[in-house]
Amino acid sequence: MPPPAAQRWPATEARRRAVRPDANDGPLHAGERRAGTFPDPAPGRTDPDPARRHADRPGRSHVPHGDGEVPAARTAAREWPVTAGRTRRARLGTAAGGAGLLFVAAAGVAAAAGFGGEADGDAAEAGIAPPASATVTRQTLADAKTVDGELGYGPDRTAASRLPGTITALPDTGATVSRGRALYAVDGDPVVLLYGKLPAYRMLQPGVEGPDAAQFERNLKALGYSGFTVDDEYTSATADAVRAWQDDLGVAETGRVEPGRIGYADGPVRVEGHQLDLGATVQPGQAVLTYTGTERRVTAELDVDDQRLAKRGGRVEVALPDGRRVVGKISTVETIVTGGTAGAADDSDAETKIEVVVTVDEQKALAGFDRASVELTFTVSERPDVLTVPVAALLALAEGGYGLEVLDGKSSRIVAVTTGLFANGRVEVTGDGVTEGTTVGVPR
Repeated sequence: MPPPAAQRWPATEARRRAVRPDANDGPLHAGERRAGTFPDPAPGRTDPDPARRHADRPGRSHVPHGDGEVPAARTAAREWPVTAGRTRRARLGTAAGGAGLLFVAAAGVAAAAGFGGEADGDAAEAGIAPPASATVTRQTLADAKTVDGELGYGPDRTAASRLPGTITALPDTGATVSRGRALYAVDGDPVVLLYGKLPAYRMLQPGVEGPDAAQFERNLKALGYSGFTVDDEYTSATADAVRAWQDDLGVAETGRVEPGRIGYADGPVRVEGHQLDLGATVQPGQAVLTYTGTERRVTAELDVDDQRLAKRGGRVEVALPDGRRVVGKISTVETIVTGGTAGAADDSDAETKIEVVVTVDEQKALAGFDRASVELTFTVSERPDVLTVPVAALLALAEGGYGLEVLDGKSSRIVAVTTGLFANGRVEVTGDGVTEGTTVGVPR
């Protein structure tokens, strides 16, 4: 025959039975014990030994609690019914005569632990129902964020002179300069654009070896010159081809290449603006003009906390001003400092940002937009058709992992769950008895 169900008292009756008639009125705080509130200890037992007191309960571990001990939290395998009708204090304080469920909100996740004496079978009293509830929903959960961006030609780059002299030629703003063409001219001689990642940093002449020599030779061949081997050695054959190139440029045929007479970029460039006027005197290191790429692309700045969104090759959705949406790919990710004063040792206005450049294959869809504001949606991960609950509904179980308090009328039970993706204040969950529409408790 099953044991009789534990007797449940209304809250008012419970208080009358727990407090003697001569007890003082007023709230009872944790750690406080008034005369007449509880019976005095038996004579001769002024300092009970907690370890000896629980020695007759084999198989039960204990957790320190103030000056004494309380039983350790039950495992997730236990399911404890919760009966409504108790006070909030019973839920959040120490529990007497039953297993209490303690909710502690911390970083959006509640912690649950069981306290008290022996339960009737596998169940124990646990205080009132949670102060709020939520419904398990089925949805597509995505770790995504939408930020503002600018549709243009990408970040500006600066072309600075390596030579002293006078600016004698400048391309028009908005003009496109390709390989072999002049970016500008100093003292009548052109500074020629070539393609490559390495900067020009030394004189190229016979006997020079290295990747910079190989990069220059690749450009020389792409311009149609021959008679040399494209490798990392600048030979006399390379010098002969350079003389032919210099003759076509109308400059002195030395067979050598000064670093200030060439400039490298990733590809064709679009002149964004002039930093010096025609006829101005220029010094080494002084900016002459700014340029961008020739393809329209989107630039956005992210907070450092959102760095997870900025992965090279990542997919980005771009919302255009006319309502259309196109797909782009992250091509460049750089850390930049904005808002500060250049050269300042301690600039409180400076702010570190993550600059992201997104390329769009559908260039025709971007036609007609020059400097336009757009919205970019970055999606790090996505889980379609999953069960989700608010993150605040999670209970951190004493034995590890997470659980949910599943509500069923006036009772509830704790169910262990496995978590998946966390995004937008919700979390993917799976667990026995957790289905779409299930009601779960949410601590405040």
